[in-house]
Amino acid sequence: MTLDRRALIVSGMAAAAMPTLARAAPLPPQPGDHVQGLANAKVQIVEYASMSCGHCAHTALEVMPAIKKRYIDTGKARLVFREFLTPPYDLAGAGFLLANRVPPARYFEAVDAIFAAQKGMYQTGDYWGGLLGVAKRFGLTEAQLEATLNDKAALAALNARVEASAKRDKIDGTPTFFVNGFQLVGEVTVEDLSHAIDKALKG
Repeated sequence: MTLDRRALIVSGMAAAAMPTLARAAPLPPQPGDHVQGLANAKVQIVEYASMSCGHCAHTALEVMPAIKKRYIDTGKARLVFREFLTPPYDLAGAGFLLANRVPPARYFEAVDAIFAAQKGMYQTGDYWGGLLGVAKRFGLTEAQLEATLNDKAALAALNARVEASAKRDKIDGTPTFFVNGFQLVGEVTVEDLSHAIDKALKG
């Protein structure tokens, strides 16, 4: 497997475990966003995540299912998911290229599957094998995965989105959340996000 590993103008450092909260300008939907929930929901949750970020994997697998059930599935909030890249960039980029290769309706399922495989890939150092296992679950062959990870146009578009986010929204680490314009940086709990969402619902 080869992959264009162009360095990005981001720090790539995972945020501290304890989240911080700050006011920020509301962020409208952008090209390349992946969305769950109703467009007219009162609360918009914008999440920046990286496929190579351990905190993001924890958030996706342990926090977001409860948030989705409580707020997104009930129409109270919608999630706008934005891709970001942190070290190791080859895994982060490859993960998102793979997730975007599956049918759009299964994008979030693919993201969760890659996050679930993340720990094993770090333990073995076998990124290719881990991603291939996920790809096969979604009906992709090894040749198709190889082509996906060597799609220079798709990688260039991903890099451009990440650089734009870094400059426009001052994103320098993941996970980063915006809840109706209030920013939470760092690994969050269900309670952290619920508190921010409930406050926005009352506003």
